[in-house]
Amino acid sequence: MELSRDLLSAATIAVRDCMGTRPTETVLIVTDAPLRTIGYALREAAERLGNEVFLVEMLPRKTNGEDPPRPIAELMRQVDVVMCPTLMSLTHCNARREATAAGARVSTLPGVTEEVMIRCMNADYQKIAERTRGLCVLLERARTVRVTAPAGTDVVMPIAGRKVLASTGLIRDKGQFGNLPTGEAYLAPVEGESRGVVVVDGSMAGVGLVREPIRIEIEGGLATRITGGVEATKLNQLLEPHGQAGRTVAEFGIGTNDRAILTGVILEDEKVMGTIHIAFGDNQSMGGSVRVASHLDGLVTRPTVWLDETKIMEDGKLLVG
Repeated sequence: MELSRDLLSAATIAVRDCMGTRPTETVLIVTDAPLRTIGYALREAAERLGNEVFLVEMLPRKTNGEDPPRPIAELMRQVDVVMCPTLMSLTHCNARREATAAGARVSTLPGVTEEVMIRCMNADYQKIAERTRGLCVLLERARTVRVTAPAGTDVVMPIAGRKVLASTGLIRDKGQFGNLPTGEAYLAPVEGESRGVVVVDGSMAGVGLVREPIRIEIEGGLATRITGGVEATKLNQLLEPHGQAGRTVAEFGIGTNDRAILTGVILEDEKVMGTIHIAFGDNQSMGGSVRVASHLDGLVTRPTVWLDETKIMEDGKLLVG
């Protein structure tokens, strides 16, 4: 397979700089047919860096959070570095959790395209890390998050005592995991307590760019009513197989990657600086208690964000850091 120079350069940054891969380490690439090109680029980069590298291809998963076949899950626990360019996300699956518990460093690249790789892997990840960690410090001190936005979002999410995670793109320590490309500070709000309205006007995982905003009413930490156009219908269809657990307010995140742009690929969209995202479904990977084979992020543009009484973002502009 012929690979572009720019894609190989982006893949090298991912393997060498973001994962901190050393020549003595073993690297596993888990991919599927839709993202095969990205998988091959990562394998080529790892080989050129002197690593023993394995590439396995599976059938695309049906949902974000669905586990890979058991033999692949077992292999993930036996290597030093795992990179997963797959159509559906493996971030919130048991196989990823087991691999990091065993000490592997894992990056997931769900739905990534060549264009996204080239654009976003060339960001300054040291600056992204500083920005992200600064937001994490503020989130850790807060008890509640409130978000409003011009499209109609007005939601309150209790977060006291929740673990805050920094997706910095620097996945260099044993047992770490995160997306690539990346840039977000995120956490799991307290189950059963979020309330208000979220209007997704950017993009929605599994749906793509939103033409008619999706209005999601939240009561008792659950998405109780979803209305709008064809995008809202699609979201209801995606959630229906997973019952109440799939409607759990699972994540609140703030994008911190200044190179990311809104494209309809949620991997990139949720990292766009000046946006926030709220996800529904599995939150176990973030320290929550809900395990379900679904995790769907919705992007809100031009948000104003308060942590308790302190405004940290206004109309999409960060007021801190």
